[in-house]
Amino acid sequence: MQVSETEVETPTSVELGRRVAERAERRLLIDGRLVEATGGATYPNVSPATGLVLGEAAAATADDMRAAIAAARRAFDETDWSSNKELRKRCLTQLQEALEAEKEELREEIIAEVGSPDMATRNAQLDWPLQEALNYPIRLIDEFEWERTLDGGGLFGPRNIRKVVKEAVGVVAAITPSNYPIEVILNKLGPALAAGNTVVLKPDPNAPWTGLRLGRLIAEKTDFPAGVVNVVTTPDNDVAGILASDPRVDLISFTGSTAVGKHLMREGAETMKRVFLELGGKSALIVLDDADPGKAVMGAMGTCQHAGQGCAINTRLLVHRSLYETVIEQVTFAFGLAPVGDLADPGVLTGPLITATAKEKVLSMIEQAREGGAEVVFGGGVPENLAEHLADGHYVQPTVLAGVAPDAPIAQEEVFGPVLVIIPFDTDDEAVAIANSTPFGLAGAVLSGDLDRGLAVANRIRTGSIGVNGGMFYSADAPFGGFGASGVGRQCGIEGFNQYLETRTIAHRAPGA
Repeated sequence: MQVSETEVETPTSVELGRRVAERAERRLLIDGRLVEATGGATYPNVSPATGLVLGEAAAATADDMRAAIAAARRAFDETDWSSNKELRKRCLTQLQEALEAEKEELREEIIAEVGSPDMATRNAQLDWPLQEALNYPIRLIDEFEWERTLDGGGLFGPRNIRKVVKEAVGVVAAITPSNYPIEVILNKLGPALAAGNTVVLKPDPNAPWTGLRLGRLIAEKTDFPAGVVNVVTTPDNDVAGILASDPRVDLISFTGSTAVGKHLMREGAETMKRVFLELGGKSALIVLDDADPGKAVMGAMGTCQHAGQGCAINTRLLVHRSLYETVIEQVTFAFGLAPVGDLADPGVLTGPLITATAKEKVLSMIEQAREGGAEVVFGGGVPENLAEHLADGHYVQPTVLAGVAPDAPIAQEEVFGPVLVIIPFDTDDEAVAIANSTPFGLAGAVLSGDLDRGLAVANRIRTGSIGVNGGMFYSADAPFGGFGASGVGRQCGIEGFNQYLETRTIAHRAPGA
C-alpha cells in the first residue's frame, strides 16, 4: 500500500508525547522562583490517547501550598502591584508575547496531556483565547471606570462629595479544569491580574504541564513581582483544599464540576470567601418545526469534538416531532463520519476522555440509559479498529441515544463525554419546558426559519448564554456563566472583570465647605 506524504510527516501520539516530555516544565512557581516540591515529590502525567506515562510533574505538599499563599498575600499587601496600572499592563503584555512565542510548543503540549485533537486547538482550546483572553483585560486597565462621582451630595447636599472606587479583592485562588486548561487559565488570570489581585493557580492534576509552562514563562520572560503569580500542581485533594480554608485567600475562582463547586462554597463560607463558580451544564439545542434539519446536524456534531468534554456543549437535541425521524437519521449518519483516532492527526475530531475513570463513567451511564429503555442508535461502546498504540487510550465512541424521556438520568445529568440524547417535542412551550427541566442553565441554542420566533424561544430559556441560528456568544468581552447548578457569577466581559474587584464608597466635605 502506498503511504501518503502527510501520513509520513504526521507523528503518532507516542512520538508527540516523547517530544513534549523533553521540554515540559515540571517545577512549581512559588514566590518568583521555579522550585521542586518539598522533598522532591512528583506524580505521573498520563497520556489520555495511549495510557502511557508522559513524564512527571511536581506534587506540591501542604507546606508548598501554604508558601504559595503566603507569597501571594505578601505581594498584595506589601508591593504596589494593586495600584500600579503601568506595571500590570507591562507584565501582562510580556506574558502575552511569551505565550505567542511558544504557541506551537503549547499546542503540542495540550494535544499530548489534555487529549485534545489538534483541530480543537485551532479554536477555543488555544487560538481563540490566545487572541483575546489577556489582551481584553489589558485594554480594560485603561478603559475601565475605576472611579465615579455620584450625583449631588446625598443627605448632606452639594457640599458632600461622594465617590465610588473599584479596587482589587486581594488573593485569588484560581482552580482550573483539564478539558480546556489554557482557555480557562488565561480567562481567569487575565482579569484577576489586570484588576490588581495576586493569584495562586492550581491547575487540574490531569493537565499539569500547561499550567507549569505558564509559571516558567512568568518567571523567565516577564517582570511580574515575586509572589504575584504562583503555580502549584498537586494530585492531593487535601493539599488543594487548603485554598478554600486558608483565611489569607480572599476569593475562589473555580471552573469544574458542580459537586466540587458546592464543596468549595461550603469550605469557603467559614472564612467568608467570595466565590466565582463556573460549573456543569446540560445544554439543549432546540430545533423548531421550521428549522433546516441540516443545521441541526451541524449543531449536534459539537458533542463529538474533544470527546464531548465541554461544559457548554449542547448534549440534548430537542427536535420538533415533525422533524424527529429525519434528524435522527441525519445525525446518526454524521456521527458515523466523525473521525476518531490519533490526536496528532489534524483530521481527527474525537479524541479520548481525560482518564480511564472518566471513560468507565461514560460507558456506565450509556449502559444505564440502555437498561432504562433508551435506544442506542449509534455508538455506545469503545471504537473499533483503533491503531495498536491507542489500545490503552481512554476512547468512547460518539454515541446517539433516542427514545429518552426528558426526566431520564441521561437527559438530566452531565455526562461529560461524546453522548447526545435526542428528544421530541410538539409545541414551542413544551420545548421550553424540557430545556428548563434540568438543574443546569449554562448554555444552549435555538434553530428556526423565523429569527423573531427563534429569539422569542431563546428568551424563555433559563441559561447564561444562548445562540440563535448559529450565533456565537463566546468571546473575551462576553460574560459567560450559568444559572442554578451551572454556577455563581460570570467569567469574561465587564461582569467577569468585576468578579475580581471590591467596591468602596468614599465621602468627604468639599474644600471650604
